[in-house]
Amino acid sequence: MYQLTVPANQVNETLNKHILADGFDLTYDMERSNGAYIYDSKYNRTLLDFFTCFASVPLGYNHPKMVNDEAFKKNLLLAAMANPSNSDVYTQQYAQFVETFAQTGIPEYLPHAFFIAGGALAVENAIKVAMDWKVQKNFAKGYKEEKGFKVLHFEKAFHGRTGYTLSLTNTLPDKTKWYAKFDWPRVSTPEVKFPLQGENLDKAIHSEDLSIAQVKQAFADFKDDICAIIIEPIQSEGGDNHLREEFLIQLKEIADENEAFLIYDEVQTGVGLTGKFWCHQHFSEKARPDIVAFGKKMQVCGILVGHKVDEVETNVFKIPSRINSTWGGNLVDMVRSTQILQIIEEDNLCDNATKVGNYLQEHLKSFASKFDKMSNVRGRGLLCSFDFPNKEMRNAFIAKGLEHNVMFLGCGSQTIRFRPALCIEQKHIDEGLTVMEKILLQL
Repeated sequence: MYQLTVPANQVNETLNKHILADGFDLTYDMERSNGAYIYDSKYNRTLLDFFTCFASVPLGYNHPKMVNDEAFKKNLLLAAMANPSNSDVYTQQYAQFVETFAQTGIPEYLPHAFFIAGGALAVENAIKVAMDWKVQKNFAKGYKEEKGFKVLHFEKAFHGRTGYTLSLTNTLPDKTKWYAKFDWPRVSTPEVKFPLQGENLDKAIHSEDLSIAQVKQAFADFKDDICAIIIEPIQSEGGDNHLREEFLIQLKEIADENEAFLIYDEVQTGVGLTGKFWCHQHFSEKARPDIVAFGKKMQVCGILVGHKVDEVETNVFKIPSRINSTWGGNLVDMVRSTQILQIIEEDNLCDNATKVGNYLQEHLKSFASKFDKMSNVRGRGLLCSFDFPNKEMRNAFIAKGLEHNVMFLGCGSQTIRFRPALCIEQKHIDEGLTVMEKILLQL
C-alpha cells in the first residue's frame, strides 16, 4: 500500500542522498497549494508564485475546474494507470486531446502535429523534420550524397540540453561544455532595448542589419547545407530578449529563398502567456513560422508543421518511423492538457494575460521611473521583465523575494522575468508589487 513516510522537512535531505537537489529550499504541497499561491510544507508558509515551475503551470494550483470535475479525474486516473503507447495504440482520450488542441491552438497554416515528452525533444524533432526535407530537396536538385544538416541559430539561445539541441543552446557554458556538439552557424541576436524609440530603436535596427548580414553570409558559406533557422520569438532563458517583427520577416524571406525551414521555439512563449495562444500570432502572416516547437504550459510537448513540408512527398509525416516515440507524449499529460485548453478557452485567459499583463507592465515602468536600479522594462501580455545593473543585485532581489514569500525568477545575466499563471488577477499583481517596492528600497 502506497504511503508517504518522508516528512516534509526531510525532503531535500532524502533527495540529496542520490541526486543534486539544488532547487528551492521548500517542499511543495500539492494539496494545500491554491490558485496563484504555492504552499511550502517545510516552513509552513504560502508563497505568491511568479515562477510557475519555469512557466509550465498554466492555471496555478488546484484550479476549481480541475479538482471539481469528476469525469476529468476519472479519465486522468485511467490514463495514469494504463499509460499506453500512443504511437500505436489509440484511445478516445488521445483523440479528444487532438480535437481540443485543434479547436484551440492549432492554426490552419500548421496542420501537421507530432507529440513527445520534453521541450528539447520537441526541438530535436523539429530539426529532424527539416533535415529529412532538406536532404531530399537536395537529392532532387542532383546531389548524390546527403547534404543539408546544418541549423542556423542565435547567440543567447536556449533550445534544450539533448542531442542536437546541445549545438544550439549557448546561455550558460556549464549547460553545454564538454559535450560533443556540431559546428553549426551561430549569428548575433539583435539588441532590442526598451523603450523602443530614439537611440534604442536606431541601435536595434543597426544590430538587426548586422545579424541579417551574418545570416546571409552563412547561407552563402554553406550553400544548400542549412536546413533551418531556429529562433525563440522572445529569447527567454537568454534574458527575455525581444525581437521586432521586421527582423522576423527578413528571416522568413531568407529561409524561403534558400529552401530552409523557419522554426520558432515557443516552448516557453506559447499557450497564452503573451496574450495570444502563440507569441508569433502577434506578428503578421509574413513572419509566420514553418514549424513551431511547444511544451511547458501545453503539458504535452511536440511540434506543429506547416504546408512547406508537403513539397517533399516522402516527408516524415508520410513515412512511418521517421519520427516516433513509444508514448508519443504521454496520455496523462494529454488528458490534463485537454482540460487546461478548455479552461483557457472558456475563461478567456489569453485576454486575461493581455489585461493583467498590461497592468503589470505599466506599474513596472512606474517603478523604473522611481528606482534607477530598474531599467529596460518590457513585455508581451504576462511575459514581462526588467533589468538590474548586475547579476548580484538581481540575485539579491530574488533572495529577498523568498524572504517576503514571493517567488521571482531570473534569466540572462541581470534580468527578472515574470512567469505567472494565466489566471492571475490584478490583486495578486498588487501584492507582488508591494513586496517589490519594499525590496527595491532595501537594495
